[in-house]
Amino acid sequence: MLVVTCETIAGQEVVETIGQCFGVVVRSRGLAGNFMAGLRSLVGGEIHEYTVLLEEARRHALDRMIQNAALMGANAVIMMRFDSAEIGQSMSEIVAYGTAVRIQPATE
Repeated sequence: MLVVTCETIAGQEVVETIGQCFGVVVRSRGLAGNFMAGLRSLVGGEIHEYTVLLEEARRHALDRMIQNAALMGANAVIMMRFDSAEIGQSMSEIVAYGTAVRIQPATE
């Protein structure tokens, strides 16, 4: 599955626009992770525990979006974006979304 953040794909043409597709993940650090992150925030700098959490959540959301697009019959996703939000003080929501399309090599 080809996933791009732009509207067009070089050498390809969109032959069918199927519709929006998305993948949602809500993650929370455990108590120990929140404690360690809290200690690190006192000193400043990158909080590795949260960086890892968000990287994994983005990958998981992207995988879910690709599965959703494939179930819709798409072979590509264009205009892919990420969105995130905080739920309470301990949970993060990550959404990957885009437009599921069917593409084929462009004809000249």
